[in-house]
Amino acid sequence: MNNSTQMLNFNGLTCVKLQAGDYEALIAYEVGSNVIRLRDNNKGMEFFRFNPENTADDIKQSAEVWGLPTLYLPNRFADGVLKTSDAVYNLPVNEKAPYNNHIHGFLHKRVHEVIEHDANADCAWLKTRYIYDENDEFFKYLPVKFTAEYTFTLSAKGLEQKIKFTNNSDVMLPMSLASHTTINAPFVDGAKEEDIRLTVPVGKKCELNERCLPTEVLRSPEDYDLEYKNGTKCPVLQVVDNDMYFGEVTKLDGQDFHGVIAEDIASGKKLCYEVSDEYKFWIIWNDRGFNHYFCPEPMTAMIDAPNLSLPTDMTGYTEVKPNETFETFERFFSR
Repeated sequence: MNNSTQMLNFNGLTCVKLQAGDYEALIAYEVGSNVIRLRDNNKGMEFFRFNPENTADDIKQSAEVWGLPTLYLPNRFADGVLKTSDAVYNLPVNEKAPYNNHIHGFLHKRVHEVIEHDANADCAWLKTRYIYDENDEFFKYLPVKFTAEYTFTLSAKGLEQKIKFTNNSDVMLPMSLASHTTINAPFVDGAKEEDIRLTVPVGKKCELNERCLPTEVLRSPEDYDLEYKNGTKCPVLQVVDNDMYFGEVTKLDGQDFHGVIAEDIASGKKLCYEVSDEYKFWIIWNDRGFNHYFCPEPMTAMIDAPNLSLPTDMTGYTEVKPNETFETFERFFSR
């Protein structure tokens, strides 16, 4: 198959389609540069939660639970408060009682711009960008200018996503980034959900309270948690509700692997999800378990990280200085 890119209309949504090797990807730059589809045509694998009938409105109305949405600022901030080293910001409380948190930010809902898409003999790629400034309605809550740049590269090695944030302001840019990754269940054509096993290299578990905020109690993994570590966890057909862990390293093909692996044990086909070292935590969630998807979400920082009393080298919270950058990397591929 020749590597290629093309702009196309998907049920009213303008997307860029990448094709390379056995893979094809569909990226909705109009909805936060979301990879709404990634498929391995040779192995018959549908990586992300995808519905060919979805309209643009369907995706926009629940942009967190289709494809590969990138969240900034991700997860929850208690009462909408965000304390940085040089300011306190009050974000809108968009998660109702009893939670009363700000949740998931805004970047995954914005219309991004296409900078470039092209292909050569090695790969196909797309570059997108979002410039955040006073023209964004969220700016009244978080008046810190930045540019977010995305580079998607599709090749025989799978899909790579690089994200780069540049602070365009004269104050500190709070940095916590996550992917609300929705994995299709089953992800192998014709397979059974009960045959899915998920490996997550979990470390200490972060205890959450009834508002889904960290209590700051860190627990050693118990039998339930070790199912993730030893690859015996079925991530669907049971409720998985915000299991949050420090991320460690597992093995793939005998090598250290910083990421998670989902396997269809009937066929032996594996969906591999590698992340860069900036992603220090995993949250696993599955929307009550019976909606045909599950979310292993990598996060650079804990929930509510800037407001916790734990040290930042533990919470993962960081800040980007004026004119400086923050970069992360993810890769999806099949085995």
